[in-house]
Amino acid sequence: MTDIKAVIDTLAARASDVVLGKEHEIRLSLACLLARGHLLIEDLPGVGKTTLAHVLAKILGLEYHRIQFTSDLLPADILGVSIFEKERGDFRFLPGPIFAQLILADEVNRATPKAQSALLEAMEEGQVTIEGETRPLPEPFFVIATQNPTHQIGTFPLPESQLDRFLMRISLGYPNPRAERKLLTGQDRRELLKDLQPCLDSAQLARIQTAVPQVHVADALLDYLQALLHSSRQSSHFSVGLSPRAGLSLLHSAQAWALMAGRDHVLPEDVQTVLPHVVGHRLRGSNGGDEDTNADALIAKLAAVAIP
Repeated sequence: MTDIKAVIDTLAARASDVVLGKEHEIRLSLACLLARGHLLIEDLPGVGKTTLAHVLAKILGLEYHRIQFTSDLLPADILGVSIFEKERGDFRFLPGPIFAQLILADEVNRATPKAQSALLEAMEEGQVTIEGETRPLPEPFFVIATQNPTHQIGTFPLPESQLDRFLMRISLGYPNPRAERKLLTGQDRRELLKDLQPCLDSAQLARIQTAVPQVHVADALLDYLQALLHSSRQSSHFSVGLSPRAGLSLLHSAQAWALMAGRDHVLPEDVQTVLPHVVGHRLRGSNGGDEDTNADALIAKLAAVAIP
C-alpha cells in the first residue's frame, strides 16, 4: 500500500506542475480512474478541463483521443464506420476515436442526445456493436467528459439516466491568486505538456486498479453507507433516492481514496471526502430550484447523516 501511495503522490505532483492549484481535483480524478469509473467535469470554458485530461494521459502513458462534441456530431463520428474497398471487394472497418484508453469528450452537452448516447453506451458496456459485430474497447478505458453549465446557449443537458453513468462529477473553478500569478508569468502549459513523461504503464495501472476492491470495508462502514442511501430515499428533501449503483460508486470511490492514502481499509473520512463528487449529480431536490444551489444544499443534508 505504501508503494502505491508513493506512485500516486508522484502522479499528483507531476500533474500539479502543469494544472496549477488543483491538487485535490487531480487526486479525485485519479481515484475515479482507479475505481474504474468515468469522470464528468462541469465548468466554464478556459479553466483547464482539457489540459487536465491531456496531463493525465501523458503521465499515465495512455493512448489519448479527444472528441469535440458539436451539434452536428453523428454516432459514426465517435464509433467508426465500415467502408467498401473496391480493390478487396469487401468492407473494411475504420475505428472511430472511441478506440483509445483515455477519451476526452469535450463539451459533451453541445451534441445531440443521439450522439451522447453513442458515447455513454460505450462507457457502460466497454464495447461497441457496429453493423452486428461487437468490438471490445481498450483496457483501461477511461472517459473524461467536460460539460458547460446548462444555462449557456446551445447545450443539451444530459438526462439523469446518463449522468448516473459517471462515477464522479467535479468542478475545477478559477485558480487561487498565487496559482494564477504563476500561470500568467510562467511557461506556456502546452510546452510543459510536451516535456511530460509517463510515470507508469498500462500494466502497472491495471495492477493498482485490481488492488482497489481488496481494500477492506468493515461492517460498521457498510452500515454508514447504507444509512446514507436510506436517508436519501426516506427524507422529504429528496425527490428521488440514491440507487444501488450510486451506493456501489460511493463504496468503490472510498476504497480508491483509502488506497491512495496508503491504507488497506476504508475510514468514514474517505466516504465523506468523495461523497459530494459521487452523489452531487445524482441527487434531485423535492422543491426544484437552481440545480447547482440545490445540489450543494442536498449534499450538506446527506453529509449530516450521523456515523453509526
